[in-house]
Amino acid sequence: MNQRHLPPPRTGGRPAARSGGRTAARTVTRPTARTITGLTDRAITVAARRAAAPGGLRFTERQLYYETCRVLSPGPAFLGRVPGTPAPVLRLPVFTRALEARGRETVPGLLPPPSAPHPTPRRAEASEPDLHDYGLPRLLVCQDRSIAGMLLANHVHLEAACPVLAADDLPLDARLVAALERAGGATVHVLHDASPSGITIPAGVRAGLGPVPGVRVVSLGLVPRHAAALRLHSGRGPAPGPAHLAGLPAALRPKEAGWLADGRFAQVAAVPPARLVRTVLRLTRGPRPPRDSLWSGLRGLRGTGFMTWPAA
Repeated sequence: MNQRHLPPPRTGGRPAARSGGRTAARTVTRPTARTITGLTDRAITVAARRAAAPGGLRFTERQLYYETCRVLSPGPAFLGRVPGTPAPVLRLPVFTRALEARGRETVPGLLPPPSAPHPTPRRAEASEPDLHDYGLPRLLVCQDRSIAGMLLANHVHLEAACPVLAADDLPLDARLVAALERAGGATVHVLHDASPSGITIPAGVRAGLGPVPGVRVVSLGLVPRHAAALRLHSGRGPAPGPAHLAGLPAALRPKEAGWLADGRFAQVAAVPPARLVRTVLRLTRGPRPPRDSLWSGLRGLRGTGFMTWPAA
């Protein structure tokens, strides 16, 4: 990921002599590096507290990195409503060194790195032999395995009644596909980055499922307009080739396609953890049924004949 570099320190005065320039540079660079590391360490402490709120959420290292960038970003209160995708103010290697210096185990709520995917597709062995005989109305597939682990660690799969898988777990077990088909109108939600490779993942999931009647594949994002509306920090990588750009969804706006053509990308990890959990729950569960009030309850009792004289 290419990030904007921190500005070089200003030493002031005349430049050092050629013979002693290397020594002078060391005397300036080392204290400056310690200062930057100390500032980053304090920002990590604040970022970890924000990332875990509310209720002690668990978060990944990349989510902590983006939260640290938000802590160090100038004027978020003034720029929060302006659309755009600013570059991170902190380089990723600087953050990694500061995190290693303080110790990852000292950051409450930080999840360990995800384990590597199994080389062969794994089939879940259930203790109940009829587990796959039921219908599965929804399924969530995440491009990033660490994001899938974060959602599982925060029990999103239980609250949404929705299994959470990583994209490298595909293809799906045939029994799982049958459970989706059995539900009738099941939905496979795909959570991906706003990047040239991430945008094409929903189409890959749809092709991998094959002709399964009644199962639809829906993208939860991100797309470039989401990243701009949320002012997510974005990076810049190699520009994709014409063949890759030809596979972009037709629903993208021309400005979004141009943003991707420049090699820009925004990761799901850049979304604040609490907002990510709320959004995934809202989109996977669908609209909530209206709450019953006192008056609606009384109307329901009257309709069932409660406390009324029998007609016969």
